[in-house]
Formats: sequence, structure tokens, C-alpha cells
Amino acid sequence: MRLACISFLLFTTSLAAQTGTYAIKAARLFDGKSDTIVQPGLIVVSGSKIQSIGGTIPSGATVIDLGDATLTPGFIDAHTHLTMGFDPDYNGARLRLQSRTIPEQAIRATVNARTTLMAGFTTVRDVGSSDFLDIGLRNSINSGVVPGPRMLVAVRALGSTGGHCDDGAGFRFGFLNHETGPEDGVINSPDQARFAVRFNIKYGADVIKTCATGGVLSPTDDVDVPQLSQAELDALVTAAHELRRKTAAHAHGAEGAKRAIRAGIDSIEHGTFLDDEALRMMREHGTYLVPTLSVREGLAESKFPPLVQQKADLAVKAQDDMVRRALRMGVKIALGTDAAVYPHGDNALEFVLMANDGMTPAQSLRAGTSVAATLLGLEEKTGTLEAGKFADIVAVPGNPLDNIKVTQSVMFVMKEGVVYRNDRRLNRD
Repeated sequence: MRLACISFLLFTTSLAAQTGTYAIKAARLFDGKSDTIVQPGLIVVSGSKIQSIGGTIPSGATVIDLGDATLTPGFIDAHTHLTMGFDPDYNGARLRLQSRTIPEQAIRATVNARTTLMAGFTTVRDVGSSDFLDIGLRNSINSGVVPGPRMLVAVRALGSTGGHCDDGAGFRFGFLNHETGPEDGVINSPDQARFAVRFNIKYGADVIKTCATGGVLSPTDDVDVPQLSQAELDALVTAAHELRRKTAAHAHGAEGAKRAIRAGIDSIEHGTFLDDEALRMMREHGTYLVPTLSVREGLAESKFPPLVQQKADLAVKAQDDMVRRALRMGVKIALGTDAAVYPHGDNALEFVLMANDGMTPAQSLRAGTSVAATLLGLEEKTGTLEAGKFADIVAVPGNPLDNIKVTQSVMFVMKEGVVYRNDRRLNRD
């Protein structure tokens, strides 16, 4: 216990020593607002905030010269599961998760959080956890106990009995010692939907996530079928919005997505089999698409039972065409990866895959910075490099507008004025 306390004090002291006034220099700067690069790049940071972009370096500032690199806003991932880990053995993973104690799951989650931060993602929206692990992780990060990205959390994802959000699906009756209900995120009426929203918010939810359709990895449903009625989704979204929480809908199929859009959902997650009518509705309602293209990395590495493998194959084949149609139709797209379905820390692959589907490098970068910040309701705090906003700053080698793949080689990470990663040594001015 004494050694643990000493280690904690050393860690927190080292973070405190890193705060102050910085002048961060690089060959280029991408501010997250425009499609262009500023040369050279200079950001002055005071405390947790950006003091200025460009200008002169204050006397006594700690100068960090990153050389032939580009400064960008801290990356934002709008669809993660930090309290879960990637495991390619589908059947074994489900049993292992049930056998792990809550403290072990929590410790593993801190590793995922740190890995994500070091990859340049200073903010995430975490859209579904169990046993309130996401609340504990968010609070521990906020209080400086463990390093990790800023988190908006959903507590339980809300869905129907036997559906994608039902943790008891696929197990024998009685395996979980009780039939799942609203406290577990399982709803079967508008009244239960309202209760589940209020229950999640009571225990700390920043956002409400629902499963409007079946899923790829759930063992008892078809991936594209709707799983909640229009009345249930109406009640869920209305209750969330009345309590000033944004909403996100897991939706692969078109009909379930349309019901969620009609209800006023803020974002459609995945959207794999959306038809043109659904995409037009999203454009008209201002609904964001979070396509989670990176799941293909994890799906390709995993061993699934036949039903799940069939669904995975169909989903991966449909993703790219859907995103290209969404782009042509003017749907707003934010970066989200579904990290945990593939390894944490590989989140920047999403930038590359979005660019492969027709987004310019600048559009791709904005999807993971300013656009995602607006979706999360954090546009006044982060998402762009501007005076007065949090000093969430990332540096990548070279020019990402020439080669978006450099986002996978982050060399510098600052979150709220604290340096968490710097692959070049500090120079004192």
C-alpha cells in the first residue's frame, strides 16, 4: 500500500510539473476549421487553455519545437467502449468477461484509456458499458487518478429483450441469475424506455445510447431488423432531450434507423444498410452518421460462430458504399471507431478509411475534430485550435493533407495543457 501511494504521488507530481506556459512550434498547423494548413505553426498555451495561435513566444515559456510536423486539435472518437477489450475468440471472450471480477475489469479499462490517449484521442464518447465501469473510469480520469481521454459516457445501452443490447442474449435462461430488465438496459415499452433513460442519468450518464436494430456480434438477432417500436424510441429520445442529454442509436438496418431519426436521434452509429431514404432523412433532420469503418480490422482477426460470421461478412461489404452515398447526399459524418471490436489505440485508422471512401484528408480530419466536437456538444471547449479553448493538441509527422496515414504515427499529445506524450526532447527558451 505504501509503495502504491508513493507511485501515485510521483505520477501526480510529474503531471503538475508539466502544466504552465508552453510555446509549441511545428512546421505546420491544421486548426480543425478550414481545409488549409498554416505555415509555420505556433500555439501558446497557458494553464489548461490555448492563449494564442501564432504571435510571439512569451518570456519564460517552455518551448517545444516539433520540427517537420503538423499541429492539430486533439482527436475525438465518438464511438468507443473503453471498459471492454478486444478479444478475437468470440465464444471464449463472452465467458471470460463473465468470469472477471469488477476490479480486474476496471484495471484493464485504465490500460485502454491510456492507450487511446497516447494515440492522440483526447476526447471520446463511450457508448455502453456494464456495472458502471464507464462512470468510474470517467471520474478517475477527471480527478487525475489515471491518464486517459475526456469521456462522455452512456452507462447501459438501451434495447429490447433478446436484442443487441441484451447482455443475457445467447445464454441459457437463468445464467445471469435474473431476467434482464430496464436497470440492465432492456426495455419493452415506452414507460420502460423513459425509466431506463432516467435511471442511466441518475447514475451519471452524459449521453443516452440505444440499439434500434440488431447487431453484428449479438448471437440471437438479424443485423438489420428493427428492435424498438416508434413509440419506444419517441419516448426514449424525448426523455433524454428533456434532461438535456444527447442520444445515439446503434442502427445497421434502414427501418430501425428511420424510426430513430423520426424520434429525433442525434446520431446513427454504424448505418451499414441505410437506404437513400434514410440518408435523405438524416440530411434533412441534421442527424450525424458515425460509420465505425475500423471494425473491419477486428472482424477480420476474429473467430466467430457461423451466424455471426455471416453477419460480419455482409456488414463489411456494405460499409463503403453506404459512406460514399452519405457523402454525396451531404450527411454530416463524425469519426467513431467502435474500439473494443478491434484493438484500442488503432483509432486513427478511421481517418484513413474515411479518406478511402471519398472524404478529403481535411474532411476526414474535421470529422475527428471539429465535427465530432459539435456532435458531442463540446464545440465551445475543444475540437479546434483557437484561443480560449482547452489545450488539446496533437502533432503528427509531415503533412496529413498530403498523407492522412500520418495520423497513425502521433508524436505529441497534450490534453488540457498537460503533456502526455512528446517524442522530442524539451528545449527551454
